Amino acid sequence: MQHGVARRSAIVLLAGLLLTTPFWLPNPYHLHILIMAGIFSILALSLNLLLGYTGLLSLGHAAFFGIGAYTSALLALKAEWPFVAGFVAAVMLAGGSGYAIGRLALRLRGAYFVLVTISFAGVASLVSVNWMELTNGPLGLPGIPAAEVAGFVFRTKRAVYYLVLAVAGLAYLVCRRLVRSRMGRAFVALRENEALAASVGVDGARHLGLATVISAGMAGGAGSLYAHYTRFVSPEVFLFSYTVTMVIMVVAGGKGTLAGPIVGAVIFTILPEALREATSWQWQMLLYGVLLILTLLFLPRGIVPALTAWRDRR
Repeated sequence: MQHGVARRSAIVLLAGLLLTTPFWLPNPYHLHILIMAGIFSILALSLNLLLGYTGLLSLGHAAFFGIGAYTSALLALKAEWPFVAGFVAAVMLAGGSGYAIGRLALRLRGAYFVLVTISFAGVASLVSVNWMELTNGPLGLPGIPAAEVAGFVFRTKRAVYYLVLAVAGLAYLVCRRLVRSRMGRAFVALRENEALAASVGVDGARHLGLATVISAGMAGGAGSLYAHYTRFVSPEVFLFSYTVTMVIMVVAGGKGTLAGPIVGAVIFTILPEALREATSWQWQMLLYGVLLILTLLFLPRGIVPALTAWRDRR
């Protein structure tokens, strides 16, 4: 009873904190960091569906992010589609790409799945660089219009913060509903023992394919938000470093948990910026690496599982 009241109180407090943040933190630079943390939260949640709940490691997740960004940007610039339509198209095209990759890679599994996802990201990056007529190559796509919903244009950072917060909240609710459903239990069963799960009627190819589609679609939605926030998209969105960052956020935050990827995304988006203000670039990278190693060494299951275990002991 007391635990339930405390939990509801914590949720209300957190919601109030998030909703009022732009008023007590008006610095545009700080709001920019929080906006990027929100976008990375969506990306980390999407990767967590694969890595945390099905056990599949995708090292090409930045490809779905980039596909979503380019899809939304091109539809806005060349076809003059509204933001909402472009966002939906970005989710669908990225999800369709996830379906195609899933159909191919899930026949292989294991290390072969990892290699296929890396190769797909490489191909997507090459297309963005070399298809000059469509993507403008290395020069990228400038002048992307700001997001607009029901006549309201999200021009200011405060407005974009609330848009990203709403989409991140929706992504969290989708993941929460999914992992607590029969399908989510099937994901976990396949992660723990695929042969045993198949023996009780769990269709591995079907469920893993669905996980890949949903995960890729969420990453595409994050890419659409990124494109309309930065107002510029280039082949850099396909960089392997984005995928590495997502994996760090999921693993350090606590894979296989709902809050872990969000906590990891917030910490490992804010941390580099805090280190940048405190020290030089060389020391920044060194301290970042040391802190990451210490986190994985002393909290091998992640930050959120460690805090949960500590709370249970208390």
